[in-house]
Amino acid sequence: MRRSRLALLAAALGLALPTLGAALPPATSLRPEMRPLPAAQTPPRVVTLSTQATPLAVPRSIRPQLRATPTLARSMAAAVTPAADTEFSAWLQGFQTRARTAGIAQATLDRAFAGVTVQSRVLERDRNQAEFSRALWEYLDSAVSDTRVANGRTAFDRHRDALARIERRYGVEAEVVVAIWGLESAYGAMRGDTDIIAAMATLAHDGRRRDFFEDQLIAALRILQAGDVAPRQMTGSWAGAMGHTQFMPTSYLDHAVDFDGDGRRDIWSDDPIDALASTANYLRHFGWTTGQPWGMEVRLPEGFDYSLTGEGVKHPAAFWNARGVRLPDGGRIPDHGRASILLPAGHRGVALVIFDNFHVIERYNPADAYVIAVGHLSDRITGGAPFRASWPREDRALTRAEREELQTRLVSAGFHRFGVDGIIGPQTIDSVRRFQASIGWVPDGYASLRVLERLR
Repeated sequence: MRRSRLALLAAALGLALPTLGAALPPATSLRPEMRPLPAAQTPPRVVTLSTQATPLAVPRSIRPQLRATPTLARSMAAAVTPAADTEFSAWLQGFQTRARTAGIAQATLDRAFAGVTVQSRVLERDRNQAEFSRALWEYLDSAVSDTRVANGRTAFDRHRDALARIERRYGVEAEVVVAIWGLESAYGAMRGDTDIIAAMATLAHDGRRRDFFEDQLIAALRILQAGDVAPRQMTGSWAGAMGHTQFMPTSYLDHAVDFDGDGRRDIWSDDPIDALASTANYLRHFGWTTGQPWGMEVRLPEGFDYSLTGEGVKHPAAFWNARGVRLPDGGRIPDHGRASILLPAGHRGVALVIFDNFHVIERYNPADAYVIAVGHLSDRITGGAPFRASWPREDRALTRAEREELQTRLVSAGFHRFGVDGIIGPQTIDSVRRFQASIGWVPDGYASLRVLERLR
């Protein structure tokens, strides 16, 4: 629509912009976790948050992946050395040959690259993506802050008629679309103002992820050639995500729509309607089920079998109801299809029952934290209550080094055989669960500092 940032602390607070009345996106528009290089395998889902990120491989990377704040994006006039300029010119000449072969007209290339040079700020952001880990509840404090909820309700009311039309056409509930809008750009307040052509050319020329960013650059040129936007008006994050809901160029080509009928798929203007419809179209494409919740908070009974938790275990509502799983008010889980029990912070935190729509939101960003934030924000926008259970706020998020150490010690102890990558996904959660069971702890799979200390 997949990081250190200037103003990170202010953004993490979800403060209101003085002139726009919208909540700032916390920690780079809530991109919660590191992405692998484009050639790498899609990672397991995670709940620990990090400011590191790189785009996912296609097809999952047809979504927006990375963000930057406007204050860090004004880089068109960035100074470069003569040697760098000469190297960039040589690369650009070769790229234009490839672009013409791909069907890009020379006139489009001339307009797109007029005045474009290497963007030193883009390279700086790409090469200095320091880890910034937060616990899930800290992330949600910002992602679903009172300010963000209030601004979401205001945005929903302002565009109620258009959102109703979008919902009717695509079958995706309006509040879910608005929640994604709120997390991606603070309801349009922080769309980014980096020149996309310049940024994609800089990153492609840099070579570290050349194939990926050349593909994104070709896609951006196709957008220009179609007349949807002018070259210098195609703006977004330093890593290529554009518009109100932060589409990467390839995502735009596949899923953007002209909902207002003006002949352009305009996700950049102050009017968000095309962007919101495009997001609904994206979710529909990946299998959204109308009327199905993303998930619901539940209470687990005493003596619950924690081996039944995790996204890999799916059963009908009747299965969970028969085992005493209940909604917070004591009600039974409604039948919305097969569902899983998710414990994002272990047995001492909020427990969720999640449905297939949870996994559709994952196509926008595969981190559990992001999906929970989108789902919970959508519920709150339409009047839903905060989570009733508490979080283990005395805990802290493991650093990447600690996550790697945890996996290494699990391997040494014979509980983990999937390697060390620092990503707490389903395999690591299962390994933690087996270790916990072996020492008589509640086997909830929660990769906490307490588990690491016991392994030590």
